[in-house]
Amino acid sequence: MNPDFLVIGGVAALLGAIVQGSVGLGVGLVATPIVTMAFPSLMPGTILVVATVLPLATLAHEARHVELSGLGWAFGGRVAGTPLGVWLVAAVPARALGVVIGFFVLAALAATAWTREVPRNRRTLAAAGMIAGTTGTASGIGGPPIALLYQRESGPRVRATLALFFVVGCLISLASLAAFGRLSGEQVAAGLALVPFVLAGFVAAGPLRRYLDAGRLRTALLIVVGASAVTLIVRNLM
Repeated sequence: MNPDFLVIGGVAALLGAIVQGSVGLGVGLVATPIVTMAFPSLMPGTILVVATVLPLATLAHEARHVELSGLGWAFGGRVAGTPLGVWLVAAVPARALGVVIGFFVLAALAATAWTREVPRNRRTLAAAGMIAGTTGTASGIGGPPIALLYQRESGPRVRATLALFFVVGCLISLASLAAFGRLSGEQVAAGLALVPFVLAGFVAAGPLRRYLDAGRLRTALLIVVGASAVTLIVRNLM
C-alpha cells in the first residue's frame, strides 16, 4: 500500500471515526473529500469499506439501543435507491452530482431543524432510505437523510440505529458496485488498510460521546449534517 495513502487516508479516517463515533455519522464527511482529491481512483469503494467496518464497533458497544421498528422501511428504500446511485456514478459528472446532493441535504436540514418534531413514518423512512442509497453509493455520504429523522433521539439511540443502517446499506452498495464492475480489488484493499485508523478513532471518541450525550447531541448532529452538505458543494465547485 502506498505510504502516502496510509498517512493521508489514515489521518482522514481517524478524524472521521472520531466524529462518527461520537455523533453517529461523519466518517464519509471527513474522509471522502480528502481521499477523493488525493486518490480519486480509490473512490467510492474505499470509503464504503470504512463505512461498513466503523458501525460494527458502534453496534458492539450500543446494539441494545437500536430502533428496529422503522428500519425495515429505510432498508427497502436503500435497496431501491442503490441502483440509481450506481447509474449516477457511471452517467453523471461527479461535480454536478456532488453539488445537487449538497444542496438537497441543506434543504432537508433547513426544513427539519426548526420543527419541534420530524415525522418518522413509513413514507419518510422509505424516502430517506432511498435518498441515502443513491447518495451513499454515488458519493460515500449517505447518512444525513436518516440522521435528520432521528435528530431528536438520545445519543445511543441515534448512533446505534444509524450504525445498523450503515452496515446493511454499505454492504448493499458494495455488492451493487461490484456487480456492475465499479468496485476494484484495489479499493477494497485500501479500505481494509484504513481499518486500524478507524478503530483507533472510535476508541478516542469515548470522552466526546459522554459529553454530547448530556443533551448536546442534536446540535452536533445538525452541524455535522450541514458540514457534509457544504463540503460536497464546495469540493465540487472548486
